[in-house]
Amino acid sequence: MSFRNVLIRISMVQVFAYMLVSCSYTAGKTKVLLSEARKKGPFDAIIVPGVPLEDGKWSRTMKGRVYWAKYLYEQGIARNIIFSGGAVATPYHEARVMAMYAIATGVPAHVIYTELKAEHSTENVYYSYKLARKLGFTKIAVASDPFQTRMVKGFARKKVDPDIVMIPMELGILKRMEPVMIDPVIDFSDLQVADFQPLNEREGFWKRLRGTRGLNIDENAYP
Repeated sequence: MSFRNVLIRISMVQVFAYMLVSCSYTAGKTKVLLSEARKKGPFDAIIVPGVPLEDGKWSRTMKGRVYWAKYLYEQGIARNIIFSGGAVATPYHEARVMAMYAIATGVPAHVIYTELKAEHSTENVYYSYKLARKLGFTKIAVASDPFQTRMVKGFARKKVDPDIVMIPMELGILKRMEPVMIDPVIDFSDLQVADFQPLNEREGFWKRLRGTRGLNIDENAYP
């Protein structure tokens, strides 16, 4: 590889890294948004977007989202939790898996709801919001990692509800929680979806891209 190509490759990596950082909330901003959420709350429900299992167990990302939801519930910021996510990359509904982990870590089952249609982050927000309103909830927020909450903010405010609140996880709080975090061993065999086919085999690239942008949404869901 030529020196010029090396420079081009390094610059592309730097640009990609910048894009990731610019699409995420900073540590300072997450603290501000959490403080604002405490004042605006309690919320009737928080929406927690799904993430697939990795090798049959939760990833660090899923663990973080579940424990952040648990923290918001125990702090009285959220009264209920809606986990959202269908069987996208694995033969298990992401929402049901996350709900089982949440219950295993001590979240009461009666405050947990699952939304199973969503296959993209935009759909997580849209469908969960529709479900929340159907359940009679009015004060609703999105709770996830700083990157995802920042990514869905524009869509959520424009296409779902201009007043929807973003509560990105404060990583410092999760860091302090680590000593008491547990890693439950859960049997998910009963949750396996029959005749499962991953999304990337069911849909072509362009349709998946439309889904990522929120253009494949079923507006008649959860009437």
